[in-house]
Amino acid sequence: MLTIIFAVALIWIAGKMLAIGLRVAWGVAKTLLPLLLVIGLVYIGLIYLTFPALIIFGVVILLRCFAKA
Repeated sequence: MLTIIFAVALIWIAGKMLAIGLRVAWGVAKTLLPLLLVIGLVYIGLIYLTFPALIIFGVVILLRCFAKA
């Protein structure tokens, strides 16, 4: 009986840790993906597309910040 309780608790905690890990990974991906896109555009020589992309990303980030407040 004690083994079953321990196994259920272990699975529950592992599930919670997995959910937290996925949430953190998604937050990091949302932050780094625009940055990698801008760096990639500069690297391949499309600097004229980089400035509008930066403006769009900046507006989206500002709106996201004000929506949370």
